[in-house]
Amino acid sequence: MKIYEELVARGLIAQVTNEEEIRELINSGKATFYIGFDCTADSLTAGHFMALTLMKRLQMAGNKPYALIGGGTTMIGDPSGRTDMRKMLTREDIQHNAECFKRQMENFIEFGEGKAVMVNNADWLLDLNYVELLRDVGACFSVNRMLAAECYKQRMEKGLSFLEFNYMIMQSYDFYHLFKEYGCNMQFGGDDQWSNMLGGTELIRRKLGKDAHAMTITLLTDSNGKKMGKTAGNAVWLDPNKTSPYDFYQYWRNVDDKDVLKCIRMLTFLPLDEIDKMSDWEGAQLNTAKQILAYELTKMVHGEEEAQ
Repeated sequence: MKIYEELVARGLIAQVTNEEEIRELINSGKATFYIGFDCTADSLTAGHFMALTLMKRLQMAGNKPYALIGGGTTMIGDPSGRTDMRKMLTREDIQHNAECFKRQMENFIEFGEGKAVMVNNADWLLDLNYVELLRDVGACFSVNRMLAAECYKQRMEKGLSFLEFNYMIMQSYDFYHLFKEYGCNMQFGGDDQWSNMLGGTELIRRKLGKDAHAMTITLLTDSNGKKMGKTAGNAVWLDPNKTSPYDFYQYWRNVDDKDVLKCIRMLTFLPLDEIDKMSDWEGAQLNTAKQILAYELTKMVHGEEEAQ
């Protein structure tokens, strides 16, 4: 089974811009892709698992990942999935958080010459001239289409600041910059980022006359539709000082019976045929499945010794 087919079988793919071309790029190891991480805290959470493990899977299949640290976009704040405005952080806070992210990402992906690359959008976004940006990029965006985007819809009733309204333009500019400077031909992100990602492919098409691709990852939600591992005020952190390896293990050990096999399929690197054999497990066997899930994820984040 090739990597694209495996991603489908694991239930990881939500939406794609051009399935045939994306499948070909990924399966042949020709995707130079990026995933963005805004530095809103000094640790990644279990909610970032989908993105981190996807990067690892794609790198193992010969594709080249760019981990984009949102040093610039974090200063604006992503309104997606929020009912209120994010806390404004200083540049120093954002830089500190970015350094913490890199250390944690190294548990998943391999950085170095010819391998994964980490870039920070503060390097190009913070130097932009506002009037030049409006003339150069602003003309490519329709306000009508932006207002119809899912990422803004839920904020319209409670109030969407002009600051946050610019987020789509900034994220789109990131894709345009990475395409132009590094040959990034694909962007991956959570399914709540679809509108922002389409903005990037459209900007590249309008400015450069070329095609770029976007694929969203299924959001990790429980059987009630709530995001797992990322709930506001109750996050499961990858930093052992914020969530101990024991508590991290216990979080996965205690997932709902309905969610355990989905989590094993989406988050672990266990072979699919091994997971398929668990599909009719019930009762005490589901407890065993939870132990497998908790062990595999704790080992990935905190090492085998801590998992043991």
